[in-house]
Amino acid sequence: MDSKSTSYETAINVSETESTKQKSSTAAPAATIVATTKAIPHNQKGGWRRGVGIFDFILRLCALVAALAAATTMGTTDETLPLFTQFFQFQASYDDLPAFSYFVVANAIASAYLVLSLPFSIVCIVRPHLVGAKLLLLILDTVMVAFTTAAAAAAAAIVYLAHNGNSTTQWLAICQQFGDFCQLVSGAVVASFIAAFIFILLVVFSAVALRRH
Repeated sequence: MDSKSTSYETAINVSETESTKQKSSTAAPAATIVATTKAIPHNQKGGWRRGVGIFDFILRLCALVAALAAATTMGTTDETLPLFTQFFQFQASYDDLPAFSYFVVANAIASAYLVLSLPFSIVCIVRPHLVGAKLLLLILDTVMVAFTTAAAAAAAAIVYLAHNGNSTTQWLAICQQFGDFCQLVSGAVVASFIAAFIFILLVVFSAVALRRH
């Protein structure tokens, strides 16, 4: 159906009555009343919802890239100092800290969810008036916001200690020795925060689309 409004003109002929004929033999011919009507478009809101659905799909792709980059970067981070003996070896790995292990698991789950949510996002583009799929995505996106934010915050606290240490508890900063390790985990934390922010945008747009339904 064409989304543009179409105008129709209806001509209504009013014939002369006998009383009018008697008043004047030179009366004007029958008057014509032109009425203009406009057809109301049915898919005006559907186009707006389809645009929101396309933007939702693009945001999910961006969040997938960010979450996958965070998980793979953190999961492959490992550095061993070149100065070690047969009995002592200085190594830093993500699985040495539970916060980093949780970070990898959380972002991997978020990546898997985003892959599975893409078909639902496509369905919302094809059928913009569908409510069930949008509501399901809204609920799961809200869960992923909490999931990824908690993982990124926990990892950020460890990265902060690795960079600055803590004089009260006598925790030494290790980034001076493990520079590459700290650089990689810092980048992974930033990518995870980007994914969490995109999840927040997805929740906001889904809520607005449902509110205007």
